[in-house]
Amino acid sequence: MVDSRSWSLLFLALALFVARPALAQPDPIRIKIVGGLADVRQFTTFEEPFWRERIPAATGGRVVAEISAFDRSGIRGQEVLQLMRLGVVPYGTALLALAATEEPELNGADLVAVSPDMPALRRTVAAYRPHLREILAERYGLELLAIYTYSAQVLFCRNPFTGLSDLRGRRIRTSSVGMSEAVAALGAVPVVTPFAELMPAMRSGQVECAVTGTLSGNGIGLHEVSTHVHSLALTWGLSIFAVNQAAWMGMPEDLRGIIAREIGVLEARIWDAAAEETGDGLACNSGATPCRMGRRGRMTLVPVSPADEALRRRLLSETVLPGWVRRCGVECVDAWNHTIGPELGLMASPE
Repeated sequence: MVDSRSWSLLFLALALFVARPALAQPDPIRIKIVGGLADVRQFTTFEEPFWRERIPAATGGRVVAEISAFDRSGIRGQEVLQLMRLGVVPYGTALLALAATEEPELNGADLVAVSPDMPALRRTVAAYRPHLREILAERYGLELLAIYTYSAQVLFCRNPFTGLSDLRGRRIRTSSVGMSEAVAALGAVPVVTPFAELMPAMRSGQVECAVTGTLSGNGIGLHEVSTHVHSLALTWGLSIFAVNQAAWMGMPEDLRGIIAREIGVLEARIWDAAAEETGDGLACNSGATPCRMGRRGRMTLVPVSPADEALRRRLLSETVLPGWVRRCGVECVDAWNHTIGPELGLMASPE
């Protein structure tokens, strides 16, 4: 038989249990990400859902991320690394061709004419990645987490051509100093034009040709205003994803491990997609099948001829690499000769 005192103690224990508040869960860590270009598949299909959905799920809600494309954030591509160094943008994606206007050494792996296809690009980036990591850590205080690539950057033209040697005198849209030098070496006229202004420039005839991604060009309608597209990859549009080291070390170690692991998976998916998009973009632009991701056009696909390959190699050795060394100096000579140079059998020389 339970006496009245025992009942009283039981009721008191129940009351304390019911009244005791649940242990408060710590607020999630909120991070802000500056991503790549808006309205292209790398951002809409991979970067944005990764940060908005995958990272909260993988961390059990302990990390919540907001992401915006850099070209929708009021940030110039040339400024991203400096803003990251200052901690204003703790996590960010920087297009190397744009960052190279301030730090030419960064773009060694994506110089014009270095990697004519995806296997070559993978080898080039693997050779240069340790040096990129070192530059970002020592000069900017950043931790390199990933290297992304867009699909092959190829040549679209309003009028017929059969190879690179046919471009003399044409006005060609470019987006970097290195590309402009290469185009000028072909006897053409480079016209630096932001991606957002590319279509108006082609429609108006301000430019007659444009260098851009096979699928991104299709996405903005270049197949509707161009007749010919070359299958040679001139560049790829590499970008790095990095984080300010102080912000990174401020993250709990277990969360750093989760995020780094998941970003590795994201990087692999973006590279696989870039390879797929390169082929699919060329197929869609030329009206071939299958065309899965773009809109079917009726462009003439210009194959890479032996003459084009020879001209590519000559551009690299006589124009692109020497121009890069002039902008960059002896540090770039050493960087190239210890990384990519042996891979290509092409060594750089100081001016």
